[in-house]
Amino acid sequence: MTDQAPAATKDVCRRFSVAPMMEYTDRHERYFLRQISRHALLYTEMVTAEAVIHGDKDRLLSFSDAEHPIALQLGGSDPARMTMAAEIGQSYGYDEININVGCPSDRVQSGRFGACLMGEPDLVAASVKSMTAATDLPITVKSRIGIDDQDSYGFLRQFVETVAAAGCTTFIVHARKAILAGLSPKQNREIPPLDYERVYQLKADYPELEVIINGGIDSLEQCQSHLNHVDGVMVGRAAYQSPYMMASVDRDLYGDDVPLPSRTDLVNAMLPYIAAQMARGVRLNAISRHMLGLYYGQPGARTWRRYISERSHLGEATCGLLEDALAQMPVAA
Repeated sequence: MTDQAPAATKDVCRRFSVAPMMEYTDRHERYFLRQISRHALLYTEMVTAEAVIHGDKDRLLSFSDAEHPIALQLGGSDPARMTMAAEIGQSYGYDEININVGCPSDRVQSGRFGACLMGEPDLVAASVKSMTAATDLPITVKSRIGIDDQDSYGFLRQFVETVAAAGCTTFIVHARKAILAGLSPKQNREIPPLDYERVYQLKADYPELEVIINGGIDSLEQCQSHLNHVDGVMVGRAAYQSPYMMASVDRDLYGDDVPLPSRTDLVNAMLPYIAAQMARGVRLNAISRHMLGLYYGQPGARTWRRYISERSHLGEATCGLLEDALAQMPVAA
């Protein structure tokens, strides 16, 4: 059974987005984040083109209508296969297709996609051109600022110019280079130094392109500062570890005159969804694990995490567990 979405629209605002994160940004996490922000653009975990073509499409691609706007991130390097996967993604109602040219893991490199593709801009351009011709969706690219010793600004410019000439108008740039040998993906998120100025310069040199900045951003204040230089901001781990940081996104970054939801409001908003998913056989902890950071930095945060973590995996656990967890929280939280 699927809750397949309606046809997507091209009107996607990338002023604030949540990065694709393997094992994190699944459909339950996205539904939860959508309760916090109406406007934030949400991304799937990376899915390989081959998995989309040959795998269980409903399991990989189905999502709730409530998750819009939502982008599908694809991994792959064969233009024909990427195009087939993009067409399938469009049929499921995604609002954007994004090409992963930023992941540095060994597994991704062995499949000849991810950050290593920055060294093959013509191949990325071929995928962009074919995918753009075959679908009605924006085809965007998420990259690093460079790879290994190919880390000059000139290298980044050449990559962007080549891919833009094929029809890509939106570049999401993680402001670190990727070191393809010797560092783990986690280390690649921390060790190469951030160079925000290089991303700012890219936007200044190519004002006709939409440039989104990513990497090391963990507060709305930082987002607002970056937006003085680029078109949008993509936040990753901070949005997962401390999701309530997004509570003022709609008001502060999109201009909505709306009250901020309380944490209790967000939990209550999730209860019908959790009940419906559990009726389909989903275990509580598959959803509640994404909510453990809701009280991050607040009194009682440890109590919240522990109460849910110790009980949500049990066979008899129901969504009432979250109501019980709320009852443990100090009023000040």
